[in-house]
Amino acid sequence: MKDLASITGVKKTIDEFELGPIDLTIEPGTITALIGNNGSGKSTILKLMMHLAKADQGSIQIFDTSVGGQDESWKNHISYQPQTVVGWNAFTGKTLKNFIAPLYPDWDENLFNQMAEALNIPLNKRFVKLSQGVQQKLNLALTLPRNTPILLLDEPTASIDIPSKKIIIDLLTDWMDQGERAIVMTSHQSEDIMKLADYLSVLKNGKMVGTFEKETLKESHTRYWMKDELPAAAVPGEIAREQQMIISNDPEAAEKYFSENNLICMDTAKLDLDEIIAILLS
Repeated sequence: MKDLASITGVKKTIDEFELGPIDLTIEPGTITALIGNNGSGKSTILKLMMHLAKADQGSIQIFDTSVGGQDESWKNHISYQPQTVVGWNAFTGKTLKNFIAPLYPDWDENLFNQMAEALNIPLNKRFVKLSQGVQQKLNLALTLPRNTPILLLDEPTASIDIPSKKIIIDLLTDWMDQGERAIVMTSHQSEDIMKLADYLSVLKNGKMVGTFEKETLKESHTRYWMKDELPAAAVPGEIAREQQMIISNDPEAAEKYFSENNLICMDTAKLDLDEIIAILLS
């Protein structure tokens, strides 16, 4: 299957912050989470994909069309939910829907109404009068029903209550099941990442640490408690040690090493995703 989007060698400088080079491929049927410390460039990547910011170097392709070129047909294939929106305060949710829906030929009115009901969004109340969490719910309800193949979500569950988060995760999962679609999202919520993401693209201070398949990443980091102190030499995949405990990101090679060197392992445990991300960002 052809990629829905690709980012190749993209760089962007904003004041003293330097992003990139960024390389990222978005495949159909996948959810990619952009992970990183605050100010690492996650939101900037989404803005570059929407051409709300212009890359200094590199290229971005949406449906084989260059973002920022004369051909703007790529805009028909992508939707974006920013963290904050500008210019909505004076309008009700119903009015905003009436503005937005006609712009998208595949707008799903039933999905919009379903989301408004399930998330208790008051559509006749002005945006400025809504709480931050309800504003976020309305923002998502005005984005998901656009039914474009690519969906960009910037912290989609921020400020949202726990019951509503579950509803949103279920809605996004159902949405993904309805065709050749992809989501690129930023999130600091590890539970959301665990439930939704297929791939994690990890950024540290504007640099790409790497893109990892989530389940493979979870299986590849193991903590071992040894019977005796470890030898001075590094164990294969070793990324941390403390007395008789070691963490390896290559468990197969580490366990072979233990066997060959008569090192007895008393217990093992896979690392939580939070711990793995902390290691990647350390």
